[in-house]
Amino acid sequence: PDLHLLTLSCRAKEIKTKLGTLLQKPDSTIDFIIPYPEKPEKPPKAQKPSPEEALQWRDSLEKLLQNPYGLASFRSFLRSEFSEENAEFWVACEDYKKTKSPVKMAEKAKKIYEEFIQTEAPKEVNIDHFTKAVTMKNLVEPSTSSFDMAQKRIFALMEKDSLPRFVRSEFYQELIK
Repeated sequence: PDLHLLTLSCRAKEIKTKLGTLLQKPDSTIDFIIPYPEKPEKPPKAQKPSPEEALQWRDSLEKLLQNPYGLASFRSFLRSEFSEENAEFWVACEDYKKTKSPVKMAEKAKKIYEEFIQTEAPKEVNIDHFTKAVTMKNLVEPSTSSFDMAQKRIFALMEKDSLPRFVRSEFYQELIK
């Protein structure tokens, strides 16, 4: 037990030191304040889809997420039921997979992990322990597929759970009129 307390105490000192370092460098703290994604998200200028197009979303979460207007509507809906982190995580993963630079990839991987995956993360997504463990292992050497399993789980969750509710919502009903 004493060894455990000692380890915790060392860990606390390590965290304090890191925080101290961050606080001394005001320009580096900016990274921690800017929410994901880096570019401020403008409400999509995309035109409203035709009712026919919107009707396709009932059977395809993929089509819904690929349409800027659909994604924005879906996110507003998720926000209204406090589960927006799922769509945010999916978007973050899509952005991550397009990253070419290994340095940028490592930075984004860390950010996604801290924001969505780690226990008690500010926007923790609901994934099982196995998926979390696989994802953590994948992050030892980040690659474009590091988050694939977790992203597939969240996609399936949104498809099975959120999409049917979205289709019944006023958000969606407005679009298919």
